[in-house]
Amino acid sequence: MRIEDVFSDLPTLETDRTILRKLRSEDEQDIFHYGSDDDVSRYTVWPTHRTMEDTRLYLTRVLHKYSQHSVAPWGIVDKETGKIIGTSGFMSWNVHHAKAELGYALSKDYWNRGYMTEVIRTIISFGFERMGLVRIEASCHPLNVGSARVMEKAGMSYEGLLRKAIWVKGSHEDLKLYSIIMDDVQKPFRS
Repeated sequence: MRIEDVFSDLPTLETDRTILRKLRSEDEQDIFHYGSDDDVSRYTVWPTHRTMEDTRLYLTRVLHKYSQHSVAPWGIVDKETGKIIGTSGFMSWNVHHAKAELGYALSKDYWNRGYMTEVIRTIISFGFERMGLVRIEASCHPLNVGSARVMEKAGMSYEGLLRKAIWVKGSHEDLKLYSIIMDDVQKPFRS
């Protein structure tokens, strides 16, 4: 399996309340809405979007990844409003080891309503069924209780604390590591 075999045209996925699709230039206002929120970016590796130009630069990087058929995030569309409310997807994929790292961000307007758990479950199923993954992992800052809860509700298991594992926003930070392996999943993704 090759990355470009799966990501040459990022497929659209659907959950009960969302559509996961490629981001587009016209999504910039929606992305800026949550990307400019300090609460959303508090525990992320990316800085808060202070200007629309920050959002445009982010979108340019994502659109370039799409054009290069490399690992890139889905935009999360709320079916009810049609707005982009966040992103989720794989941040890296080691084909040889059949493992990938998952990441996500969600507008604060949708926190504590089960949206991200719904999205993550769908992406995990996609990873096992369509990407041939054996292991999917994700991490969060130890103080990011909401993110840890999402991973646990999505069926991921806490593996431990990675001490000073990442340099972000001017300091070395610890990370809580979670994973799910193919053996843990009972109902794989069906297209």
